[in-house]
Amino acid sequence: METNGEEAPTESEVDRFPVVVRSVALAVIAVCAALWLLDWAAEVFIPVLLGLMFSYALTPIVDRLQSWHIPRVIGATVLLASIIGGTVATMYSMEDDANALIESLPDTAQKIREALRPQVRTPDSAIANMQEAATQIAQAAAETTPKPPASGAVTRVQIETPRFDIKAHLWSGTLGLVALLGQAMVVSFVTFFLLVSGDTFRRKMAKIAGPTFKTKRITVEALDEITGQIKRYLLVQLFLSVLVGVATWLAFMWIGLAHAGVWGVLSGVLNLIPYFGAIAVTGGSALLGFVQFGQLETALIVAGASLVIHGIVGHVLMPWLTGRASSMNPVVVFVGVLAWGWLWGIWGLLLGMPIMLAIKAVCDRVEDLKPIGELLGE
Repeated sequence: METNGEEAPTESEVDRFPVVVRSVALAVIAVCAALWLLDWAAEVFIPVLLGLMFSYALTPIVDRLQSWHIPRVIGATVLLASIIGGTVATMYSMEDDANALIESLPDTAQKIREALRPQVRTPDSAIANMQEAATQIAQAAAETTPKPPASGAVTRVQIETPRFDIKAHLWSGTLGLVALLGQAMVVSFVTFFLLVSGDTFRRKMAKIAGPTFKTKRITVEALDEITGQIKRYLLVQLFLSVLVGVATWLAFMWIGLAHAGVWGVLSGVLNLIPYFGAIAVTGGSALLGFVQFGQLETALIVAGASLVIHGIVGHVLMPWLTGRASSMNPVVVFVGVLAWGWLWGIWGLLLGMPIMLAIKAVCDRVEDLKPIGELLGE
């Protein structure tokens, strides 16, 4: 049957439409439930995912030690102990420089206020004139308005600000430090057990994937692709973070910026966070450069050096080292990292990219999820 030259939908298409709507609704409900679960159990998911990420990066080293007839338990123990010891030694060696940078923050804020005060409170500015006129109008209105008659005694209430309780702040700081150390221990244990287990979980996942050979093959291929992409991404990120840290340290030291070593470490660590790490380092170093030198040109030089380093590393070396197999759509990466940061804070910014790589690898292998994989890809 035709209406105005157009074909009417068949009965099968009409019957299928409610099914599609129902499937979309169920998918939206499932996504909302998953987000709620990820937020509710963040204290469990974050250490596990961090340990999984570290195990992906360290597994090649443990495998090489095992090829030299060193048991995995011993290799994993020595490797983690070396990493933890090296991290603690690096932090201890830079303690004085970091404390000096932290102690200079109040003076930095004071200098920024002094630099901005003349621009904000200029007597001849249009904004100041408008504020003065508004004040005079308000005073004239108050003088012409009759005062209400007194209706009795009025009790004056004075709100006192509570005194600074150092014990409460020390107690809260101690609890925060204990919680951070506890999470670090959980991450270390998860990483250790994953390194020791080797490919045990991979074989178990392939075994429980399904009875057919096709299902097992798809599971193994997806796991292999996830492992390969995350390993390549983490190793490249580690190399590039060291490169960014060294280059930033040398550039800032050549410019004469104070605490160049601390800025090098910060830039290397924050380079693990796409986009936002580079923005934080560039903005912070430019601000302190302006305070130190008192010249806008020098602050722009500091910011330009940081932008050039991150630009070369992020847009030239990163795509060349990872290849197109791990390429993601930049818009999707930015929105995804932003969403994971909204969900888990700083840890979401750090884990967002590996999680999206794993999602893309799974979607590329499952027939019904291939449109999502195409959307995530470049």
